[in-house]
Amino acid sequence: MKTSFLPLGLLLGAFLVPSGRAQIERLTLPQMVQRIDNAIYGEILSKRVETVALPDGSGEMFFTTLTIKGTSLLNNAASTIEISYPGGFLDEEHGVYNSEEPSADDVRIGNRVVAFYKWSPDMGGGFASNALYASHGGLFRTFVSRKGQTIVQGRGPGYAVATNQLLSGLEKQAQELYAKRKR
Repeated sequence: MKTSFLPLGLLLGAFLVPSGRAQIERLTLPQMVQRIDNAIYGEILSKRVETVALPDGSGEMFFTTLTIKGTSLLNNAASTIEISYPGGFLDEEHGVYNSEEPSADDVRIGNRVVAFYKWSPDMGGGFASNALYASHGGLFRTFVSRKGQTIVQGRGPGYAVATNQLLSGLEKQAQELYAKRKR
């Protein structure tokens, strides 16, 4: 009879090794507006994945950059902005999943979204860009209701947009919070 200690070793390892679970920062809308540089409501025009060599030469990092054309939630200025997040694939074999990146459905070209972002001079490996704030927690899809109103889809408790709400209402709240921040 052959005895294997692998299951016992795995069980013990589960208790002895610290958990490496990623966590998204829980933010209310006021907290989000305090931390960001800006937010945009607009259409995703393009998406590209870039690679950056790791400083020690041991591999590479992958970043996805979205080009979004729309208007600022904070000041109504029209703009086209590039916003990046860690993760992405160049093709089926070259890339990396990031557990905190937005879903593929969320970042489809043509989607209309609200994205919160902050400039980062180094997202990793010297890659500088407007970083999607709070990873997938900083991007919210929108849809048009039967009444023709744009609705921002909430993501639940712990997100800056917890429940579905009118884009016009979110803009008003964000602008009021931003005005208080500037004082």
